[in-house]
Amino acid sequence: MSEHWYCAVTGSPRYTTTGKNGKERNTTLRDAKAAPGTLVPSVSTINSQLSKAGLDTWKQTQVLYAATENPRLDGEDEKSWISRILELAKRKSREAADRGTIIHDWIEAHYSQEYVPDMPAYVKTVDEAITAHFGAQLWIPEQSLVNAAEGYGGKCDLYCKPHHDFSGVVIDFKTTEKFPGDLTPYLEHTLQLAAYREVLAPSARCANVYINGETNVVAIYEHSEQDLRDGYQMFLNLVNIYKLKNKLN
Repeated sequence: MSEHWYCAVTGSPRYTTTGKNGKERNTTLRDAKAAPGTLVPSVSTINSQLSKAGLDTWKQTQVLYAATENPRLDGEDEKSWISRILELAKRKSREAADRGTIIHDWIEAHYSQEYVPDMPAYVKTVDEAITAHFGAQLWIPEQSLVNAAEGYGGKCDLYCKPHHDFSGVVIDFKTTEKFPGDLTPYLEHTLQLAAYREVLAPSARCANVYINGETNVVAIYEHSEQDLRDGYQMFLNLVNIYKLKNKLN
């Protein structure tokens, strides 16, 4: 499991650290224990304790597709074939993750007001959908955050500060190969947004924006206030489980 860590004081990412050999490597739980109070786990690391039935089913489906499309070769023993199929399925997962990262990067560039030629069509669709749902706002992309008291950090995809009688907005983007309008958030999506808004603006509206980069179709799911309140309590329980399980004080 990949773990992400944040500085407990500034909230800045500490995804990597310099090892004793002088080389950069991923930051680990051991690093956090070696310097108590300096690092906190990410919201996604905390949420990784939850069962993800939907993701597990998708991964299993990729294995079945790979096996169907790549039959055992002449002279290939069973162990070698299984290893090859699993690697093909993992490649599909990596490709999906890479595609999601690219989509996030394009959208971040847009909201950071960077000039990028040949901007994909879905970026404009995302902006139009968000404006139609929440009105014209001053958006802050990639907002790092930390809740030192509870012991977690993270990075919000898109954020609008509260102003006048507007409570603010916290948005997280999710990419999909399905029709976005048919999707509803997994539990960890609700918990993630609830944890973010507690730091950024405790009364903010929260939404997942689902994007299909192939069809350029976008859908917005706004979470109810009750779901967010319940979600934050569930998330705090997960934080405590993580700390106790890993002896992280």
